[in-house]
Amino acid sequence: MTTTPRDDRGITTAEYAVGTAAGAGFAGLLYKLLTGSFGDRLLGRLFDHVMSLLGIG
Repeated sequence: MTTTPRDDRGITTAEYAVGTAAGAGFAGLLYKLLTGSFGDRLLGRLFDHVMSLLGIG
């Protein structure tokens, strides 16, 4: 009994498409979080913390 090998040439293209869509979705989520009031508070606290570690703030 002989089996024919499967053709997986399209698999790579599908994986790139899924990875690109996931990356774009994650970027959109980060943009939404960081441009809202939550992002303002988060970046402000981070900046204040870094300045206090440096002894400036």
